[in-house]
Amino acid sequence: MPKIVILERETVGLDVSVDRISQLGEVTVYPVSNAENVAGRIQDADIIIANKCPLNAETLKNAAKVKLICEFATGYDNIDLDYCRQRGIKVANARNYCTAAVTQHTFALCLYILVKLRHYDEYVKSGTYAGQPNFSNFDLPFNELEGRTWGIIGMGHIGSSVAKVAAAFGCRVVFFSPTGKSNCTQYTRLSFDELLKESDFLSLHCPLSDITRGLIDLTALRKMKPSAILINVARGPLVVDEDLYTALCENIIAGAGLDVTSTEPMKDTNPLSRFMDSNRLIITPHNAWASLEARNRVVCETYENIAAFLRGEERNLV
Repeated sequence: MPKIVILERETVGLDVSVDRISQLGEVTVYPVSNAENVAGRIQDADIIIANKCPLNAETLKNAAKVKLICEFATGYDNIDLDYCRQRGIKVANARNYCTAAVTQHTFALCLYILVKLRHYDEYVKSGTYAGQPNFSNFDLPFNELEGRTWGIIGMGHIGSSVAKVAAAFGCRVVFFSPTGKSNCTQYTRLSFDELLKESDFLSLHCPLSDITRGLIDLTALRKMKPSAILINVARGPLVVDEDLYTALCENIIAGAGLDVTSTEPMKDTNPLSRFMDSNRLIITPHNAWASLEARNRVVCETYENIAAFLRGEERNLV
């Protein structure tokens, strides 16, 4: 039986079982792994299951038997694909397992900022609401989604799902394709600068690459509307955190909802950790993808990827 090493068991949560993978081979499980210990843990592996651990020439050099690397994720920027191709190592990811969860989180972040939910929740729970005569309060103005422009960077499965929901809210949907390869014709395609200028809400759903790293910097932020809200549920380095901090402090944009930051976990040296106005900035700990349903699906997808590989079939190879 093949030897399967799960390097980062905890990334799918202990409330989700990975036991079914044991049907496919002899499984060794590690709760967490890192750059320092991964090489020693995979020396005898035929199949590796990872998420964030770096798998490259340095960490894989003594893993002579490895034939397949599977991601407990869609993204695979932790893997050196060129090196794996040189070695004949196949790489498979899990696809479309978290579309519903990330779409849901995108709008949760946006609406939290747009409708000033933090402010009004505190208003009620502080006793202020009970201590005044009016049946309502709207001292901090808020707006509607309907009639606004929702901009999307990256019109893949998640971007397309977000577009449908935004349209259902009554938004005009526009998008920019960083690679220029999108074949979407349902929504209006704009240049990057046009998208920045026209979007009331801008959500990021593209992979991290050389062309998207630092895409949203201070220059880009200055081209956005002062009333705009930025949403990043994709990859942290798409946004220059220091520049976003400046943009929020100087009211260059109205607010931001982030599920990802430049380093994870976010370091206390990140200036965004000092921006304490939760009416304008909400940050969640990279869990947009992590509904219970999605985490079960990612394990099932990984199982199916390995089973297909063992049958000599190609499934979700990157």
